[in-house]
Amino acid sequence: MSNHPGIVVTGASGRMGQMLVKLITGSDRAKLVGCVERQGHPWIGRDVGTAMGGAEIGVLVTDDPLEAFVKAQAVVDFTAPAATVEFAALAAQARAVHVVGTTGLAAEHHRKLDLAAHHAVIIQAGNMSLGVNLLTRLTQKVAQALDADWDLEIVEAHHRMKVDAPSGTALMLGQAAASGRQVRLEDVRIAGRDGITGARAQGTIGFSSIRGGDIVGEHEVIFAADGERIVLRHVATDRQIFARGALRAALWGQGQKPGRYDMMDVLGL
Repeated sequence: MSNHPGIVVTGASGRMGQMLVKLITGSDRAKLVGCVERQGHPWIGRDVGTAMGGAEIGVLVTDDPLEAFVKAQAVVDFTAPAATVEFAALAAQARAVHVVGTTGLAAEHHRKLDLAAHHAVIIQAGNMSLGVNLLTRLTQKVAQALDADWDLEIVEAHHRMKVDAPSGTALMLGQAAASGRQVRLEDVRIAGRDGITGARAQGTIGFSSIRGGDIVGEHEVIFAADGERIVLRHVATDRQIFARGALRAALWGQGQKPGRYDMMDVLGL
């Protein structure tokens, strides 16, 4: 076990954080060496196992991320954009692989990740699942094959507690479609239709978001032309797929050169 990479989980009390803790502690390829939470969180100083309602596992929750990161070979991060960019700088300082599953990242956040990636490996994706990344590649290929006479709409559905829209996965699919069409997503993106919008402009990529219940994640890419439609769809029923993908990314990142990577790199797509 001593040569297995040590992994830190940030946002350990969250839904994804707890799932990652369970996955890593049960893995025979990695070991959990740290858990991070925000200052003032009631889990600080407690064993993460007992904080989660189970047995002690010998890892205390800390609010000092650098102290945790220097003991690790990888950091897995599903938190919030502002926290993620701070973690990126600290993970780079510790030369730890930083796996980012955080959604809602804006251009300024990506610029800071780019700076950190000069010194460490950053693997960032809007979705960590194998199926979604295959869907992304298919979306790019279909968009490349079809001209702008085919209207393109991305529909996503998530649980009621999700705070950002469109989802990171939907935006990833939109980027793939725009790449296939050799356009910039920023120039053709349409979202939030309401009222008298007029006819759809040719070549636009539309986004629709649904929020409700405990939906894990559903994504459809619709190519619609006169008389026919092509629908590419992925349905996630268990969040374990994201945790498993993140762990796979953390392991893959060991020994890679500093830089920005995504799940396409991890999966060899």
